[in-house]
Amino acid sequence: MSFRIDRAVFEQQPHLYIGAVVVKGVDNRTPNPSVKTFLDECVEQLTVAMKGVKAKEHPMVLPFRGAFNALGYNPNKFQPSIEALATRIEKGKGMPSINPIVDLGNAISLKYVLPLGAHPLNEMDEEVRFARKGDVFRPFGATEDEEPDVGELIYATGNIVGTRRWIWRQSEYSKVEADTTDVFVPIDGFIFIRDKVDAAVEELANRFIEFFGVTPSAVGIVHINNPELVF
Repeated sequence: MSFRIDRAVFEQQPHLYIGAVVVKGVDNRTPNPSVKTFLDECVEQLTVAMKGVKAKEHPMVLPFRGAFNALGYNPNKFQPSIEALATRIEKGKGMPSINPIVDLGNAISLKYVLPLGAHPLNEMDEEVRFARKGDVFRPFGATEDEEPDVGELIYATGNIVGTRRWIWRQSEYSKVEADTTDVFVPIDGFIFIRDKVDAAVEELANRFIEFFGVTPSAVGIVHINNPELVF
Protein backbone atom coordinates (compact mmCIF):
# COMPACT_ATOMS: atom_id res chain seq x y z
CA MET A 1 0.00 0.00 0.00
CA SER A 2 1.11 3.53 -0.65
CA PHE A 3 0.10 7.18 -0.65
CA ARG A 4 1.28 9.29 -3.56
CA ILE A 5 0.77 12.53 -5.39
CA ASP A 6 0.60 12.07 -9.14
CA ARG A 7 3.43 13.80 -10.98
CA ALA A 8 0.96 15.74 -13.15
CA VAL A 9 -0.38 17.45 -10.02
CA PHE A 10 3.02 19.00 -9.28
CA GLU A 11 2.94 20.70 -12.68
CA GLN A 12 0.10 22.85 -11.34
CA GLN A 13 0.85 22.77 -7.62
CA PRO A 14 4.62 22.29 -7.21
CA HIS A 15 4.60 23.42 -3.58
CA LEU A 16 2.27 20.72 -2.23
CA TYR A 17 3.54 19.19 0.99
CA ILE A 18 1.18 16.61 2.51
CA GLY A 19 1.76 14.75 5.74
CA ALA A 20 0.35 11.28 6.34
CA VAL A 21 -0.29 9.18 9.43
CA VAL A 22 -1.49 5.58 9.22
CA VAL A 23 -2.90 3.92 12.35
CA LYS A 24 -4.38 0.46 12.87
CA GLY A 25 -6.36 -1.05 15.72
CA VAL A 26 -7.93 2.12 17.12
CA ASP A 27 -10.92 1.76 19.46
CA ASN A 28 -13.27 4.30 17.90
CA ARG A 29 -16.43 3.02 19.53
CA THR A 30 -15.69 3.68 23.21
CA PRO A 31 -16.20 7.32 24.30
CA ASN A 32 -12.83 9.00 24.83
CA PRO A 33 -13.08 11.94 27.27
CA SER A 34 -9.41 12.87 26.79
CA VAL A 35 -9.96 13.43 23.07
CA LYS A 36 -13.09 15.48 23.73
CA THR A 37 -11.22 17.65 26.25
CA PHE A 38 -8.42 18.20 23.74
CA LEU A 39 -10.94 19.15 21.04
CA ASP A 40 -12.59 21.66 23.37
CA GLU A 41 -9.19 23.17 24.18
CA CYS A 42 -8.36 23.59 20.50
CA VAL A 43 -11.75 25.16 19.79
CA GLU A 44 -11.19 27.66 22.60
CA GLN A 45 -7.64 28.38 21.41
CA LEU A 46 -8.78 29.21 17.87
CA THR A 47 -11.80 31.15 19.15
CA VAL A 48 -9.44 33.51 20.94
CA ALA A 49 -7.09 33.74 17.95
CA MET A 50 -9.98 34.46 15.55
CA LYS A 51 -11.27 37.51 17.40
CA GLY A 52 -11.41 40.30 14.87
CA VAL A 53 -10.22 38.00 12.08
CA LYS A 54 -12.38 36.71 9.22
CA ALA A 55 -11.77 33.05 8.43
CA LYS A 56 -11.12 33.70 4.74
CA GLU A 57 -8.45 36.27 5.68
CA HIS A 58 -6.59 34.08 8.18
CA PRO A 59 -2.93 33.77 7.10
CA MET A 60 -3.13 29.96 7.19
CA VAL A 61 -6.30 29.93 5.08
CA LEU A 62 -5.11 32.33 2.38
CA PRO A 63 -2.66 29.88 0.72
CA PHE A 64 -5.44 27.34 0.26
CA ARG A 65 -7.77 29.95 -1.21
CA GLY A 66 -4.97 30.92 -3.57
CA ALA A 67 -4.46 27.31 -4.61
CA PHE A 68 -8.19 26.92 -5.23
CA ASN A 69 -8.16 29.98 -7.48
CA ALA A 70 -5.16 28.58 -9.37
CA LEU A 71 -7.01 25.27 -9.84
CA GLY A 72 -10.09 27.07 -11.14
CA TYR A 73 -12.27 26.59 -8.06
CA ASN A 74 -13.90 29.75 -6.74
CA PRO A 75 -13.14 29.55 -2.97
CA ASN A 76 -16.20 31.67 -2.23
CA LYS A 77 -18.35 28.91 -3.75
CA PHE A 78 -16.17 25.91 -2.88
CA GLN A 79 -14.63 26.63 0.51
CA PRO A 80 -11.40 24.83 1.41
CA SER A 81 -12.25 22.54 4.32
CA ILE A 82 -10.04 24.42 6.77
CA GLU A 83 -11.84 27.67 5.93
CA ALA A 84 -15.16 25.97 6.59
CA LEU A 85 -13.92 24.81 10.02
CA ALA A 86 -12.47 28.23 10.86
CA THR A 87 -15.72 29.88 9.79
CA ARG A 88 -17.61 27.74 12.33
CA ILE A 89 -15.28 29.01 15.03
CA GLU A 90 -15.49 32.60 13.79
CA LYS A 91 -19.29 32.40 14.07
CA GLY A 92 -19.15 30.86 17.56
CA LYS A 93 -20.65 27.54 16.49
CA GLY A 94 -17.98 25.42 18.17
CA MET A 95 -17.30 21.88 17.03
CA PRO A 96 -19.60 18.91 17.63
CA SER A 97 -18.24 15.60 18.89
CA ILE A 98 -18.61 12.94 16.18
CA ASN A 99 -16.40 10.02 17.21
CA PRO A 100 -12.93 9.86 18.83
CA ILE A 101 -10.91 9.58 15.60
CA VAL A 102 -12.77 12.40 13.86
CA ASP A 103 -12.66 14.52 17.03
CA LEU A 104 -8.89 14.10 17.25
CA GLY A 105 -8.50 15.03 13.59
CA ASN A 106 -10.65 18.12 14.02
CA ALA A 107 -8.67 19.14 17.09
CA ILE A 108 -5.33 18.95 15.25
CA SER A 109 -6.84 20.71 12.23
CA LEU A 110 -8.05 23.58 14.41
CA LYS A 111 -4.85 23.82 16.43
CA TYR A 112 -2.62 24.19 13.37
CA VAL A 113 -5.26 25.67 11.03
CA LEU A 114 -4.54 23.02 8.40
CA PRO A 115 -6.85 20.79 6.36
CA LEU A 116 -6.92 17.27 7.76
CA GLY A 117 -8.96 14.30 6.64
CA ALA A 118 -9.42 10.86 8.16
CA HIS A 119 -10.15 8.04 5.71
CA PRO A 120 -10.81 4.37 6.49
CA LEU A 121 -7.73 2.39 5.49
CA ASN A 122 -8.18 -0.30 2.87
CA GLU A 123 -5.90 -2.43 0.72
CA MET A 124 -5.86 -0.01 -2.21
CA ASP A 125 -3.32 2.75 -2.80
CA GLU A 126 -4.41 6.27 -1.92
CA GLU A 127 -3.44 9.08 -4.24
CA VAL A 128 -3.94 12.73 -5.04
CA ARG A 129 -4.57 12.99 -8.79
CA PHE A 130 -6.77 14.54 -11.42
CA ALA A 131 -10.15 12.89 -11.96
CA ARG A 132 -10.75 10.60 -14.92
CA LYS A 133 -13.90 9.36 -16.61
CA GLY A 134 -15.35 6.52 -14.54
CA ASP A 135 -14.40 7.96 -11.14
CA VAL A 136 -17.30 8.00 -8.67
CA PHE A 137 -18.13 10.14 -5.65
CA ARG A 138 -20.98 9.84 -3.18
CA PRO A 139 -21.83 12.99 -1.15
CA PHE A 140 -22.46 12.67 2.59
CA GLY A 141 -25.94 11.33 3.21
CA ALA A 142 -26.59 10.49 -0.44
CA THR A 143 -27.57 7.07 -1.81
CA GLU A 144 -26.42 7.59 -5.39
CA ASP A 145 -23.03 8.28 -6.92
CA GLU A 146 -22.00 11.25 -9.01
CA GLU A 147 -18.99 11.75 -11.25
CA PRO A 148 -16.48 14.51 -10.56
CA ASP A 149 -15.47 16.70 -13.47
CA VAL A 150 -12.69 15.16 -15.54
CA GLY A 151 -9.48 16.95 -14.59
CA GLU A 152 -10.72 17.87 -11.11
CA LEU A 153 -8.16 17.41 -8.33
CA ILE A 154 -9.23 14.56 -6.03
CA TYR A 155 -8.18 12.12 -3.35
CA ALA A 156 -8.86 8.65 -4.72
CA THR A 157 -8.48 4.94 -4.06
CA GLY A 158 -8.86 3.23 -7.41
CA ASN A 159 -11.87 4.91 -9.03
CA ILE A 160 -13.49 5.76 -5.69
CA VAL A 161 -13.21 9.47 -4.92
CA GLY A 162 -12.54 10.29 -1.26
CA THR A 163 -12.71 14.07 -1.63
CA ARG A 164 -13.74 16.35 -4.48
CA ARG A 165 -11.94 19.53 -5.52
CA TRP A 166 -8.93 18.45 -3.49
CA ILE A 167 -9.96 19.44 0.07
CA TRP A 168 -13.46 20.76 -0.54
CA ARG A 169 -15.88 17.95 0.23
CA GLN A 170 -15.42 14.43 1.59
CA SER A 171 -17.24 11.35 0.32
CA GLU A 172 -19.62 8.99 2.04
CA TYR A 173 -17.13 6.31 0.96
CA SER A 174 -14.31 7.91 2.97
CA LYS A 175 -16.29 8.58 6.15
CA VAL A 176 -14.85 7.35 9.45
CA GLU A 177 -17.55 5.71 11.56
CA ALA A 178 -17.73 4.16 15.03
CA ASP A 179 -16.62 0.73 13.81
CA THR A 180 -13.63 2.10 11.87
CA THR A 181 -10.38 0.85 13.42
CA ASP A 182 -7.75 1.48 10.72
CA VAL A 183 -7.27 4.95 9.28
CA PHE A 184 -5.17 6.93 6.82
CA VAL A 185 -4.93 10.60 7.85
CA PRO A 186 -3.51 13.18 5.40
CA ILE A 187 -2.62 16.71 6.53
CA ASP A 188 -2.46 19.06 3.56
CA GLY A 189 -0.09 21.97 3.21
CA PHE A 190 2.66 23.61 1.21
CA ILE A 191 6.44 23.58 1.36
CA PHE A 192 6.50 27.19 2.59
CA ILE A 193 4.51 26.19 5.72
CA ARG A 194 6.27 22.87 6.15
CA ASP A 195 7.07 23.62 9.79
CA LYS A 196 3.35 23.72 10.56
CA VAL A 197 2.68 20.51 8.65
CA ASP A 198 5.62 18.72 10.28
CA ALA A 199 4.47 19.79 13.75
CA ALA A 200 0.87 18.73 13.08
CA VAL A 201 1.98 15.30 11.81
CA GLU A 202 4.22 14.75 14.82
CA GLU A 203 1.55 15.78 17.31
CA LEU A 204 -1.14 13.68 15.64
CA ALA A 205 1.09 10.60 15.79
CA ASN A 206 1.89 11.25 19.44
CA ARG A 207 -1.76 11.88 20.34
CA PHE A 208 -2.77 8.50 18.90
CA ILE A 209 -0.27 6.96 21.31
CA GLU A 210 -1.42 9.12 24.24
CA PHE A 211 -5.19 8.89 23.76
CA PHE A 212 -5.59 5.42 22.21
CA GLY A 213 -2.43 3.56 23.19
CA VAL A 214 -1.76 2.80 19.52
CA THR A 215 1.53 3.55 17.74
CA PRO A 216 1.09 4.65 14.10
CA SER A 217 2.32 2.07 11.58
CA ALA A 218 3.45 4.78 9.15
CA VAL A 219 4.27 8.48 9.40
CA GLY A 220 5.68 10.54 6.56
CA ILE A 221 5.50 13.41 4.09
CA VAL A 222 4.95 13.48 0.34
CA HIS A 223 6.17 16.37 -1.81
CA ILE A 224 7.70 17.02 -5.23
CA ASN A 225 11.01 15.36 -4.34
CA ASN A 226 9.36 12.47 -2.47
CA PRO A 227 6.00 11.89 -4.20
CA GLU A 228 5.21 8.49 -2.65
CA LEU A 229 5.04 7.03 0.86
CA VAL A 230 4.96 3.24 1.02
CA PHE A 231 3.29 1.88 4.15
